Formats: sequence, C-alpha cells, structure tokens
Amino acid sequence: MRLLARIPLLPLIAVIVAVGVVAAVLLGTDSTSSLATNSESPGSSTSSSPTTAGRAGGGQGLQRAFVKVVQSVSPSVVQVEDQQGLGSGIVLDAAGHIVTNNHVVTGAKSFTVTTSTGKRYPATLVGSFAPDDLAVIKVSAPALKPATFGDSSKLQVGDIAIAIGNPLGLQSSVTEGIVSGFRQAMQENGGKVTLPSVIQTSAAINPGNSGGALVDIEGRVIGIPTLSATDPQLGGGSAPGIGFAIPSNLVKDIAGQIVANGKVVNSNRAFLGLRAGDTNGNGVIVGTVTPGGAAANAGIRVGDVIVSVAGTPTPTLGELEAALAVLKPGQTVPIVVMRQNGKTATVQLTLGSYPGS
Repeated sequence: MRLLARIPLLPLIAVIVAVGVVAAVLLGTDSTSSLATNSESPGSSTSSSPTTAGRAGGGQGLQRAFVKVVQSVSPSVVQVEDQQGLGSGIVLDAAGHIVTNNHVVTGAKSFTVTTSTGKRYPATLVGSFAPDDLAVIKVSAPALKPATFGDSSKLQVGDIAIAIGNPLGLQSSVTEGIVSGFRQAMQENGGKVTLPSVIQTSAAINPGNSGGALVDIEGRVIGIPTLSATDPQLGGGSAPGIGFAIPSNLVKDIAGQIVANGKVVNSNRAFLGLRAGDTNGNGVIVGTVTPGGAAANAGIRVGDVIVSVAGTPTPTLGELEAALAVLKPGQTVPIVVMRQNGKTATVQLTLGSYPGS
C-alpha cells in the first residue's frame, strides 16, 4: 500500500480534473430531458411522464445533496503545509485543534494552515501517535468551523463516500464514490505501521488528500483518507478506485486523547512487551524482553523465535504486527516459539496495552 505522502512544494504545471458522479447525474438528467422534448410530435403535450419526472427529480435531489455536503464540509477542511510539503487536515473544535495524518507532520514542529477561504495561519504540533498514523496540530484563528464526525461502526458497503482535501495542492478538491469494504491489519510505510482497520473507498484518493475528510451524504466525517493501493502491473503506481481511510471512531478516540492530554494514554492496541527482529522469513527473533511485561510473564525469552500468534503464522515482523493489530489488550492467546535448542513450545500470553505516545 502507498502512503498519500505530502506533496513536494513544486510548481503545478498542468492538471486535468475528472468530474465524477455529480456531473454525470446532471448531464444524464439534462440529456434525458432534451431527448424527451425533441421526440415529441407537433401538437403533443410537452409535459414529462411521471417516470421521467421522477428520475429527473431524483437526480436533481442527489445533486443538491452533494452540493450541500461540499458547501457544509469544505470550511472544516484545511491545507497543512511545512517545509517538506503539504497535506490536509480537519478542524476538530472551535479552539483551533486540527487532526491530520502523522505522516503529514512527521519531521516538523511548525506549520502553515490555509483555510478554504485562503486565509493562512501558523500552527504548532500538539501531539501525534505514529502507530495509528494520526496527529493533532493547533492554530490560533477565529471562527474556524469544526467538522461533525459520524459513527464509522454504522457504515455499510455501498454507502456514498465523498473525499474533500487538497490533492496535488488543488485546494478544496472533491471526489466521490462509495464505501467499498472494510479491511483489517492494513500496512503502510513499508510495513512500519499497521493500521488495525480501514475503510476501503472508490472515491479517488491522491497525494495531498492525506489527513482530509471522507464524509457521508449527510456531511459527517466517516474517515481520514490515508493511503491508496498500488498495482505491480502498473509499475507500483496507484490502483484506480482503491483508497483507504482511517475510521472516524478511531480518529475521535486518538485525537480526543491528544487534545486532552497532549498524548495518547490508552492506545487500545495489543502489546507483547518485547523487541524483535526478522529472520529472513523464518519467524521473529526476540531481542529484548520487558521485565514484568506480557512476554516475560508468559515465559518468552531472549533468543526465542516467534512462529505464530493466536494461530496466525508470523514469518516476518510485519506479519507479527498485523496479527497483533486485530487483537485487544487483555486477551489471552497461544504463541508458538522456537527455543534456542531447536525445540518448539506453545505459551499462553495475556496481551498488554501498547504504550501511549
């Protein structure tokens, strides 16, 4: 998977913007009306049939709903810029807190936030949590409009999804699609980060959309666009129509903790209490064990090779992280390890909680 990395601050020479469903609905309605009118014989009634009128009304209603959403949400989506590039962010509250992706702000402490009206404000980092790729920055700006967040647990495949952000530096750009699916243990940044769950969407997600808003037809934020799928047959390029967003419920939880405490105090992520490394696909070797931690209490030792967790094979560190991403603190799971003497052992381990930021 490819992170929607910050856009380098380079001149934009030319961009072709494709128009989505909203325009298609409008054009389809206009075309249908025109054909119906032109097909009328002289002297016949020019009124539309109930079926045609219903279709036109439905299309126009959907169009109005899209326009309303964009007009309502756009003031809550900002551009976040630092010396390395730019991304997007969502206004959390009237105090000026803005949530974005951690990879948008990594390596910087100060930022410039540009609103949908073009006003620019300095911003500083409040806190971040790399394991969930989320961060909060803050501006001192009057009258910023906070976004409304929805309940991502109520989403269904087929729900309309609208992405609002700053792809390629094109401020307040909008694309649309649907919720295509829900995925677990999605890895990004070369496997260094494993997101516990993501929303898959067909709305076009491009570099610069990172940290922006994925909203429903009611204008409620349901996720933060974060990464796109890549296709090896396209030379590693983005696969059209397959993007992923961090669910709004996770965003509210993590961002809320950062606003309240300046850091994450309860990650809700499973933790083994050890440091480990790869063994060329033969398991994950334990380098250090935290005294009194989950691994130590289960009898895992330095030099052990973790072969599986909760029945899931863990040939690499990335796959170990993926296995842990779908588990919760407090669960007791079987872990298969190979001891240094070559013998295999299964231990029962009660998972700890990943330390906060």
